[in-house]
Amino acid sequence: MLTVFELFIPLFLIVLISLPLIQVFRGKANAKTARVRVLTHVMSFFSIIAFVFLLQLFNGFSVLGAEGDPVVDLMTGTLAQGMGFLSAALSTGLSALGAGIAVAAAAPAAIGAFSENEKNFGKSLIFVALGEGVAIYGLLISILIINQL
Repeated sequence: MLTVFELFIPLFLIVLISLPLIQVFRGKANAKTARVRVLTHVMSFFSIIAFVFLLQLFNGFSVLGAEGDPVVDLMTGTLAQGMGFLSAALSTGLSALGAGIAVAAAAPAAIGAFSENEKNFGKSLIFVALGEGVAIYGLLISILIINQL
């Protein structure tokens, strides 16, 4: 069971990280202040990660438990398994990022082509679907990688 400290500190940190971006999402920040707010967001994220890492380092990683603990036995694995999970995560994440970029470029062009001529709807929809297919291929590769582990 989580204590109040273990429950509210992560929620407080998430809110603290998200505060600089509120004005950016509302559209009330110009380019310079938006850049500063995003950099503040990124730096606070990495500083909190470093703080948590140092806190665990000074506590001796006591969260992991002792040897022979069933939870610790489930968490152990080889370096190859760790690299496999990292590669699966990277293939999914980067393909989704690429698909987002492709759809962001293709969808406005498809809407513009459709607004000029209604007969272009099927042709323009294919290009949007091709961009989304990249994410599906990345997910498929990650499933294949995880099945080999």
